[in-house]
Amino acid sequence: MYPDLYYVFKDWFGVKWQGLGILHTFGLMVAVAFIVAAIVLTSELKRKEKLGLLSPREEMITVGKPASFLELLINGLIGFIFGFKVLGLIFSRPDDVNPQDYVFSKQGNILGGLAIGLLLAGLKWYEKNKQKLKEPERRNVRIWPHDRVGDIIILGLLFGILGAKLFDNFENWDEFVKDPIGRLFSQSGLTFYGGLIVAAIAISWYATKRGIKLIHLVDSAAPALMIAYAVGRIGCQVAGDGDWGVYNSAYVAEANGKVRLAKEGEFMEVLKKDSTYFLTGKMPDANQYNGRIFSSLEKVSHIYYKNNSFLPDWLFAYSYPKNVNDDGVKIAGDDDEHNRMLPVPVFPTPLYETIACSLLFLFLWSIRKRIKTPGIIFGIYLVLNGLERFAVEKIRVNNTIPIFGLRPTQAEIISLLLFISGLVLIIIQSKKSKAAES
Repeated sequence: MYPDLYYVFKDWFGVKWQGLGILHTFGLMVAVAFIVAAIVLTSELKRKEKLGLLSPREEMITVGKPASFLELLINGLIGFIFGFKVLGLIFSRPDDVNPQDYVFSKQGNILGGLAIGLLLAGLKWYEKNKQKLKEPERRNVRIWPHDRVGDIIILGLLFGILGAKLFDNFENWDEFVKDPIGRLFSQSGLTFYGGLIVAAIAISWYATKRGIKLIHLVDSAAPALMIAYAVGRIGCQVAGDGDWGVYNSAYVAEANGKVRLAKEGEFMEVLKKDSTYFLTGKMPDANQYNGRIFSSLEKVSHIYYKNNSFLPDWLFAYSYPKNVNDDGVKIAGDDDEHNRMLPVPVFPTPLYETIACSLLFLFLWSIRKRIKTPGIIFGIYLVLNGLERFAVEKIRVNNTIPIFGLRPTQAEIISLLLFISGLVLIIIQSKKSKAAES
């Protein structure tokens, strides 16, 4: 596993550059996911604009004004915070303080903050000064929907993270009550559907305000959402953020993290050996731990599946060594900051979702030009997304919610609602299209 780029460079190139520890692989893959989504969304919006389905909007803007004091102040403050923390992480962080704790502490590099703050304020002043006119002018400009992709992506990022955090803490309310600050600012603990729902509400409001036809926007966004999810799940897999499946009792992990077939009865032997881990979520040699807790060893969720194909064993049983959550037992002879692995390997569900959603993206991309009825592509996306996530939930361990005698997970409930919503949208839009043709 590669919790951050320090481990990537150490493993690939044999160098130990501690400063790379601030660049978490999960965060980097989320950033890549947003970039990929922006590219796909822009492409689809331009295509629909050429078809005459989306139109520009004329807006009055003021050009030629010098930078205001407020603009300089905002840029300076952003630069100061960035320099104070990032340069502090690189040059000033004590060895015994991990990057996450440092970011949310009062520590930082004041000179670095002042330098970056002045730099950003200066760049803003320079940019505005180049465009300054003797007399500022009011101009009427045409702004196409694809010109607003940057705003849409930023809204999606901000409200997506907010929604993902909120829904995750609702799902894990007991843990949130115990440590609300720690849960809110932890680098892990994000619920995709929470981010999707809250971001969708924010973006829909923005699109309506800007005169963008929502039905064509969501159709354009469907392939982008699917591929962004696939890329984001790469971050979950590479970092080992805890979003994995149930234990595969056909295998066990050795002391160095390597996985092998379990002997008869060995699965229960491992459970008993590390019973503290499975029953309390803690290990004697760990300061903290976020593992799954079971009421008894007999209740430990597992599936026995032995790989009898040409595929590698790690595709069905993975111990997530050096995972970012510091989840599991200590790896023998490993003194790195992240040095734990799961004593019993699990099904790597993030990898499954990356593969599945990449294929679903290709499917949506291949049919998008053939389907002329607005809303159908987005309806298909909702159906496919709901089916994919509902299926994956069957081999994952999540908190359940008692409803009408059943105990579904939050993701199962939402995925079922998305599936139904997709079917309803397809039926309604198909009927509208047939009525319009008759």
